[in-house]
Amino acid sequence: MRRSRAEGGFVAQTRPLPQLTADNEFFWTSGADGRLRFQACESCSALIHPPQPVCRHCRGRRLGTRVVSGYATLIGFTVNHRFSLPGMPAPFVIAQVAIEEDPRVRLTTNAVECDPGDLELGMRMEVVFEQAEDVWVPLFRPVAEQGAPAPLPHDEIEPEQFCRHVRPMATAEKFEDKVAITGIGMSEIGRRLMKPPLELTVQACEQAIADAGLSIEDIDGLSTWPGAGQLSGFSEGGVTALESAIGIRPTWYNGGGETFGPGGSVIAAMLAVAGGLARHVLCFRTIWESTYGELLKSGRVTPPGGRTTSWVLPFGATSAAHILAQNAQRHFHRYGTTKQTLGWIALNQRANAALNPTAIYRDPMTMEDYLDARPITTPFGLYDCDVPCDAAVAVIVSARETARDLAKPPVYVEAVGTQIIERLEWDQSTLTHEPQVLGQSAHLWSRTSLRPSDVDVAQLYDGFTFNCLSWLEGLGFCGIGEAKDFLDGGKNIARDGLLPINTHGGQLSHGRTHGMGLIHEAITQLRGEGGARQVPGARIGIATSGGLTPSGVLLLRSGA
Repeated sequence: MRRSRAEGGFVAQTRPLPQLTADNEFFWTSGADGRLRFQACESCSALIHPPQPVCRHCRGRRLGTRVVSGYATLIGFTVNHRFSLPGMPAPFVIAQVAIEEDPRVRLTTNAVECDPGDLELGMRMEVVFEQAEDVWVPLFRPVAEQGAPAPLPHDEIEPEQFCRHVRPMATAEKFEDKVAITGIGMSEIGRRLMKPPLELTVQACEQAIADAGLSIEDIDGLSTWPGAGQLSGFSEGGVTALESAIGIRPTWYNGGGETFGPGGSVIAAMLAVAGGLARHVLCFRTIWESTYGELLKSGRVTPPGGRTTSWVLPFGATSAAHILAQNAQRHFHRYGTTKQTLGWIALNQRANAALNPTAIYRDPMTMEDYLDARPITTPFGLYDCDVPCDAAVAVIVSARETARDLAKPPVYVEAVGTQIIERLEWDQSTLTHEPQVLGQSAHLWSRTSLRPSDVDVAQLYDGFTFNCLSWLEGLGFCGIGEAKDFLDGGKNIARDGLLPINTHGGQLSHGRTHGMGLIHEAITQLRGEGGARQVPGARIGIATSGGLTPSGVLLLRSGA
């Protein structure tokens, strides 16, 4: 066992350690006797992870703990090259294993005592423990005697079957029919602008208000994500900060992190308008991650410290990339997708960005450039990842009856998709696609008579290339597992192709605006204001929001 130590006043640096609580202490200390334990339901015998007060399978409450064999199947791994942590210098292997006694239970862990090049999905693994202070961290190594790789466990719901679990519309009346999008705005965008994030927010909001032909006094609602308390590069301070700056006095407001990014804040605004709480809601999203990173490097801000409540951070899984890379790997394994498949997405976004003067990356890129880029976490390289930046984007949602009197032709909302069908925990969710895509996509098409073939432009979340691929399949633009053929050569997704996607360059080349920039671009295209990148005759557009977190999708149509 590797142990932390304190000798002569020196404390060895260790991996990030979990905060022990009454709920999880049994798990993080069970390795003291070399045995792995999970919470277990005494009614249906299911293992439960993370621990819960009730069994999600039978809803029973007779819960205890159970010692398991410590054997598991390797169902995912990624070699992390980019992110080092105290006590965990890169490269190291982040892995996911399915527990043999109940493969529905998966652990994010580290694969140890092996050459990463020898790892293979389906290998049998066994637990070993690393002690660090009062914690025993469960790691996994390949067993000495390996048979043929085991088949990977299937999800509780197969990708093609999500539509069967969509709830029917609660009423025949759709709230979407009561609203319109009437204004959009975007601040300057760039790397390390070194400007206060609230300044960017005000820029975008004032631009959106002017774009709609409204005044600040007309705005009676505010909606944002993630809101106050998220200042580490991901917010300007939320509704509180903006209202304090410009004095709107809203009759309704909304802000919080537990929704699917900016798309969730926009749909919340639609509900408020449809319900009569407001007539013009200003939705905004600000990110200043690039500047925040520079401030961290210079020591001008201090990152949060202490122990973590995360189940994945103790294993160095600090980024969504570490989880999503394993979903991409399993998609490769199951459907024959390749890294070149992802490359066509990156190349498409870069080609579109070349026509967008606000995009951060506009230089031409070849497939060779893409494949030769430095690795981040396998199979992702640099150009599989979106561009950290500073920017703010704003959208105004108005009551439909007001739209005809405003400055620009309105864009209407045909339908939204929001239903959660799979588990929300990243490493317990869908294995083959980005979690939180398949259910929301199926829900969307249950709220409209339009079909995927009616869509003229698609702005698909691309925090990583694989996000975009997942939405393509989930929304039915190609079949499940058919993205390799659909994307081959890049023609189908080009501006003059079957389905133009991410026409402004996407987050991969335009910049990471966490989905609000995608909504902005969809509206731009449906208004016919895309300039050199405009898709002729675009009347139906789609925009998705979310990556691993609860996601959502908006189907929009031109009002011109």
